[in-house]
Amino acid sequence: MKKNFGAKAAITPLPVLIIATYNEDGTADAMNAAWGGQCGGKHIALNLSPNHVTTLNIKRNHAFTVSFADKKHLVASDYVGLVSAKDEKDKLGKAGLHTEKSEFVNAPVITDYPLTMECEVVSIREELGEVRIVGEVKNLSADESILDGNGAIDLGRMDALVYDSPAHAYRVVGERVGTAFKDGAVLK
Repeated sequence: MKKNFGAKAAITPLPVLIIATYNEDGTADAMNAAWGGQCGGKHIALNLSPNHVTTLNIKRNHAFTVSFADKKHLVASDYVGLVSAKDEKDKLGKAGLHTEKSEFVNAPVITDYPLTMECEVVSIREELGEVRIVGEVKNLSADESILDGNGAIDLGRMDALVYDSPAHAYRVVGERVGTAFKDGAVLK
């Protein structure tokens, strides 16, 4: 038997996305966001509050990077989501995170995270009290520590964080349990 919880969304797990932008003065800033995902082969979508500094930076710069938080950087990742750049001008420094300028877009890459997408804005639309930003991935970079023997990205080596919204918890992406587009073929 199932228990009803009312009108609540619970898409889980959600990625823990660290979105980095440049502030108006050229300093790097980042925020933690769970409301985002892939919406095409080389496009991602973010749903952000209109009053976030990151949202304003994206509108101004038309670029951002998205890194995937990992277990090693859990505290720093949570911190950049707890504190606004309106209140703390050097969030990244206080979190112990480091940046370098992207070669592909006008946004910083946080070098501490093992997997980053560098994105250019394709569209920005306000709806339902949120700002929906669609970005085209101009580059995907991965640290060698998360590559397999063939040079492909292996998320199992990353300890990527996911957000469990019903429990307000971070969890870690774990073991591989199957092969997409293959395992179901036994039922054909």
